[in-house]
Amino acid sequence: MTPVERARQAFADAFGGEPEGVWAAPGRVNVIGEHTDYNDGFVLPVALPHTTRAAVARREGGLVALVSAQHPGDRVEVPVAELAPGRPDGWAGYPAGVVDALRDRVPGGVSVLVDGDVPAGMGLSSSAALSCSVALALRDLAAPDLAVADLVDVARSAENDFVGAPTGILDQSASLLCTAGHALFLDTRDRSSEQVPLDLAAAGLELLVVDTGTTHDHATGGYGDRRRECEQAAERLGVRALRDVADVAAIAPLDDGTAEGAVLLRRARHVVTENARVLEVVRILRGTGGPAEIGPVLTAGHASLRDDFQISTGELDTAVATALEAGAAGARMVGGGFGGSAVVLVGADRTHTVAQAIADRFGQEGLTPPRAFAVVPSPGAQRLA
Repeated sequence: MTPVERARQAFADAFGGEPEGVWAAPGRVNVIGEHTDYNDGFVLPVALPHTTRAAVARREGGLVALVSAQHPGDRVEVPVAELAPGRPDGWAGYPAGVVDALRDRVPGGVSVLVDGDVPAGMGLSSSAALSCSVALALRDLAAPDLAVADLVDVARSAENDFVGAPTGILDQSASLLCTAGHALFLDTRDRSSEQVPLDLAAAGLELLVVDTGTTHDHATGGYGDRRRECEQAAERLGVRALRDVADVAAIAPLDDGTAEGAVLLRRARHVVTENARVLEVVRILRGTGGPAEIGPVLTAGHASLRDDFQISTGELDTAVATALEAGAAGARMVGGGFGGSAVVLVGADRTHTVAQAIADRFGQEGLTPPRAFAVVPSPGAQRLA
């Protein structure tokens, strides 16, 4: 049974009828550009081959009915008029938040069945895949005048305002805009974007995602703290956002001799240098150098996230260090931090060796061996049926 057939069958089982269509949105992995999006900076994600599928149909009676194949038995039903932040909560808050943002377009309500294989809690934007699949479905069914930029805002609103996760626009933009064989170079301030070719196979490379098995939660974790610290640093420097800081020398005034000043200095230094790393990777990929040349830039990004942004973990540091020792071209943690995954740029002929070395090291340190899988730059959100 294909994913579309499975989604249609599950919808029929749950709601007793056929969906009006099936839509899919991918998770993402960020090549470089972590915690820059809410600082008006630059990002460079690729879409994963893993997606969330949403089978959707409009209905009468003003009810939002939500079912997830990943949460069997957890059927959620809420009147459209009663949707509000926290009602419903959990996984259902993401699709419900999308419906809430478009409630004037679907006053009769909707039935939604979601089924996906984007790993949750790994820093791969499973929540954005969920929100974007439903947003695209409702656009096609009830709001054809909405542009992709509007869908980004709808999906982000579901996460920010309904669920309470203070994300930027990176995850939603990647899920909706990425194309196969490319990385998305996005300026999160003006939303201009460019599809930068990233043909890893032609260069004999693979992008290996290593799930450390430690989960995170944007709504309750330290992500919000980092965002507030960045805002405080920008305010003290007198700029709209840390994107506007010219170079590392310009953040020196943050170091006022206090503990708080030292923290803000580190946070700002990460953002300023991370924006520069995005631009450097794009320069390399646009030029004649091969993708292998971006490896050291990725590794420098991990050091910055570990030391200046302080969001890495022992498991992530172990995965990155072991990958490099085993011959990877570059490696770093990805996502919001405090758990999740690392991404490793490695020669295709060494992928298994690197993955095994990481598993062995975790075993030696008494940790559960991580799951590792290779990914290729894949298509963004689309209607499947």
